[in-house]
Amino acid sequence: MARILIIEDEAGIRANLERFLRLEGYEPLQAVDGKQGLDTARAERPDLVLCDIRMPELNGFQVLAALRADPATAGMPFIFITASAERDSREFGLDLGAHDYVAKPFDLAHLRDLIARRIGG
Repeated sequence: MARILIIEDEAGIRANLERFLRLEGYEPLQAVDGKQGLDTARAERPDLVLCDIRMPELNGFQVLAALRADPATAGMPFIFITASAERDSREFGLDLGAHDYVAKPFDLAHLRDLIARRIGG
């Protein structure tokens, strides 16, 4: 069973993503901020990371940059899920190495397809 790390500071969104992933047959892991998310990603080595951008401790860009700088996590599939839909933000995230960038509110069928494209399912 593929493990997916949700890094999201909003409890409601985190809970909804957790339920969705379980229903899709994935094992969700959760982190409430960027620092905890980075620590969890390094320790647990999930098959994919879903990450917000605007969070306390470390923002999503900082999390991704740290993961990409570490050879052990550099290739980890990473999808931003964020309320930040500005073009510059999207381009910056993709340039840092994110595989996809999804603006909130997002369509679960679209998210399902993006996850399957990255890790199968």
